[in-house]
Amino acid sequence: MSLHDDAVLVLKRYEDQPELRQDYLDHLAAHPDGMWKACHAGHLTASALVIDPERGRVLLTLHKKLQMWLQMGGHCEPGDASVEAAALREATEESGIAGLTLLPGGPVRLDRHPIPAPCHWHLDVQYAALAPRDTAHAISDESLDLRWFAYDEVPGVADESVVRLLEATLARL
Repeated sequence: MSLHDDAVLVLKRYEDQPELRQDYLDHLAAHPDGMWKACHAGHLTASALVIDPERGRVLLTLHKKLQMWLQMGGHCEPGDASVEAAALREATEESGIAGLTLLPGGPVRLDRHPIPAPCHWHLDVQYAALAPRDTAHAISDESLDLRWFAYDEVPGVADESVVRLLEATLARL
């Protein structure tokens, strides 16, 4: 199965955010290349909020280009077997944490956000990843900083999309 086909199946199974979900499906129907960065009309991305529920905290990255505290994530790659695999790969690469596991049940949220030209939109499929107990993290080349934040600290450092992702993750837990 292609990554494009996997994304369509994942989105069809996702029951929340029906209008935004349909926008994603319409985009993929109109753009066979809609999974890839080269699609300038916009493209799907995959991300994961790394959480440590035992300690009530989340790991955020200070994104090098955007200068914002965000969850781990990025572009899908040809070697990704699924959108879920892309999210887990991105979270592992950007956090340096081995052994992350995604929360079951598929994506936690969808978030469409504008990005600078030449592309126009990221259609982010957002998951949540559980960090193993007492794990060490490492800053990647894509990040200026990587830091654990208590749940109640997130609204003070991150934008509304990260706050909504955290809220949806906590509701799923």
